[in-house]
Amino acid sequence: MFINNHSISPSNVVRGEGAWADSLDLITKLCKRPLIIGRSSSTKKIRTSFKKDLLLKGIQSISLDLAHDCCELDIQNAYLISKHNNCDGIIAAGGGKVLDAGKLIADLLGINCITVPLSASTCAGWTALSNIYTPDGKFVKDVTLKSCPNLLIFDHTIVRNAPPRTLASGMADAVAKWYESSLTSSSSQDGFVQQAVQMARVLRDQLFLNGQKAFLDPLSNSWKTVAEGCALTAGIIGGLGGARCRTAAAHPIHNGLTQLAYTNKPLHGELVGFGLLVQLHLEEKNSNSQLPKQAKSQLLEFFSQLNLPISIESICLRNTTSDELYKACKFACNDDSDIHKLPFPINEKDLLEAIQSLNSLLTSSKIKINNT
Repeated sequence: MFINNHSISPSNVVRGEGAWADSLDLITKLCKRPLIIGRSSSTKKIRTSFKKDLLLKGIQSISLDLAHDCCELDIQNAYLISKHNNCDGIIAAGGGKVLDAGKLIADLLGINCITVPLSASTCAGWTALSNIYTPDGKFVKDVTLKSCPNLLIFDHTIVRNAPPRTLASGMADAVAKWYESSLTSSSSQDGFVQQAVQMARVLRDQLFLNGQKAFLDPLSNSWKTVAEGCALTAGIIGGLGGARCRTAAAHPIHNGLTQLAYTNKPLHGELVGFGLLVQLHLEEKNSNSQLPKQAKSQLLEFFSQLNLPISIESICLRNTTSDELYKACKFACNDDSDIHKLPFPINEKDLLEAIQSLNSLLTSSKIKINNT
């Protein structure tokens, strides 16, 4: 008998204004000597304030700034520091890669994990999955963890102050859930998968309806809907639907593009969004239906409203030659890639042709990555 065993959600989720302060008593029940990890210098003050708040609750924490993205070197270093200091929990406060690192460290040590997203750029604070990168940001693999975090704290007051670019990136990542899951899982007979696919559709509709308003006005109700949709609901979809609801082509294309060099490094969702446009372009070329073309047109308008990149030029690649792009395509199409879940065969040459033909349609675009 086949048993589908996957972790669906964090044990506890605290969300809203002042969620961090409201969570302090919960944290005291989970750990007494946590390791607080982060990375960005721009959010160091937030992590310092966390440390002071914890001390007032009698929690002696250790702080560690990661040197890179979620990579083996940082993971090993944090693991050893945690062991040396007898840490009994991990508090990961930052963006997606910091959250992934924290979850993996806690998983390896068998201790409690608390995730505190400082932006709505990904759903990494929710999931039982960590993506591993090289020190210079090239995707290596994903690792399935034993469980989702013990506690996720989504503090609107904190997240609202993140750069708008991170929210736009989160929307691109979240909207991909529908286009990828509906393509790979729409015929599934698993009730959870069916429900997850429909949640992805509702999330897409909410993002289309509220996305631009949320991007422009972080004090609006639209912002709350969108921010929680990107950071929380997108995670529910992956947890409920499992691996089949996570990727088709958009994420593998992201993984391939991370292998290249950039003049201005794009965010995770920015590359996923570009990969999603390529996925729809591939569907259009391999289908008699007009739906992929219509979806691509709709997404181009949506992404443009959010200052998201929609062309090779706007993702800021250092080198845009065919040979360079081929490297990304080859990685995206490796034998184990989820890109082969597409309902038609694909190889690196097909993918390269799709990227270049899509780009030729968008050469008049003025959209650039938002660097704010």
